[in-house]
Amino acid sequence: MMYAAVPGTVYFIGAGPGAPDLITVRGRDLLTQADLILYADSLVDDALPAACARPDAQIIGTADMHLEQIIALMSDAAHAGKVIARLHSGDPSLYGAIHEQMAALDERGIPYEIVPGVTAAFAAAARLGVELTVPEVVQTIIFTRAAGRTPMPPREELQRLAAHGASLAIYLSVTRMQRVVDELLAGGAYTRETPVVVLHRVTWPDETIIQGTLGDIAAKVRAAGFTRQALILVSPALDPALKRSPQRAASRLYDRTYTHRFRRADQSGDQA
Repeated sequence: MMYAAVPGTVYFIGAGPGAPDLITVRGRDLLTQADLILYADSLVDDALPAACARPDAQIIGTADMHLEQIIALMSDAAHAGKVIARLHSGDPSLYGAIHEQMAALDERGIPYEIVPGVTAAFAAAARLGVELTVPEVVQTIIFTRAAGRTPMPPREELQRLAAHGASLAIYLSVTRMQRVVDELLAGGAYTRETPVVVLHRVTWPDETIIQGTLGDIAAKVRAAGFTRQALILVSPALDPALKRSPQRAASRLYDRTYTHRFRRADQSGDQA
């Protein structure tokens, strides 16, 4: 069943990490119904809105527009009873700059809805064939960025976050790779041998993946010349040896000796 759009509503839709077919079914349904599609054309594949839009829909890239221009387009279309799709890369709730857009729509009494999308960190884990929460190794994922033109709030500096030794997904920071490495090592939980992967334009046709450690990743990234659209993953879960180890940790969920709500433990001692 198609998700029905409500006229006069703005839909903030996550386009996913890059590949057009990684948008959600709901997001695609709303794009097919939209009268106006505003999309972040510096980050979203042009093929996505073009493939989904009605022939009479208006499609506008917003890379060269400022907030007031975008809100004006949304407001005019909403007051005219149109369906507006605001297409953001990844998931709009994560570094999507939708907070100020929603605040402006609230001031104007215009309804909106957020449609989640696949963020780059999860696309990266899928691409690498890893689980970012390996039992007895790491059970926490932190989404963050390095300080730059946008400062970090107190107590959210990379060095403090790195002290947990968790899986880190670091966005919008590849141009500061050496500083990122220095701060992560200063946290005390990671070492120069901690696995790191930098994924440039993950799931796009021209994606590039650089694997290394905190000891050598900065030089590798510098040689690759990445300046944008790259995600940094840092985690002990990225170690390929985890899958090969005979003592590897495993979830209790499928352990034959473990009882849970839907299954009683097998105490027979037989090996299935």
